[in-house]
Amino acid sequence: MNKKIDPQLLIFAKSMRHTATDAEHLMWQFLRAKHFINLKFRRQHVIAPYIVDFYCHEIGLVIELDGSQHGMDDAIEYDAERTKFLEALDLIVVRYWNYDVLGRTNVVLEHLWQVCTELKNTSP
Repeated sequence: MNKKIDPQLLIFAKSMRHTATDAEHLMWQFLRAKHFINLKFRRQHVIAPYIVDFYCHEIGLVIELDGSQHGMDDAIEYDAERTKFLEALDLIVVRYWNYDVLGRTNVVLEHLWQVCTELKNTSP
């Protein structure tokens, strides 16, 4: 079952890389170029029909950074459906609030380190 990804989705993902939020930009500085536990992360990665903020194929991890709009009822429902879809693909999804990434960076990175280490130690 080799599905082609919609080229428009790929173009949109690429454009999102150039319009990153402050939190996404900061997180990328830690994740890029295998700086974080020697894991390769991709940013604004297409997992059709979605675009995830950060993705590590090696350990099956999706990282989502959420702004205040994700606290609205319809966004909460959408995020829950999206997470359910990604988890059905055997992916682990972790979410951090933008304000935590920006204001409590060490706490976020410590939690992410724990998650990644655990997944790295349990992946085949």
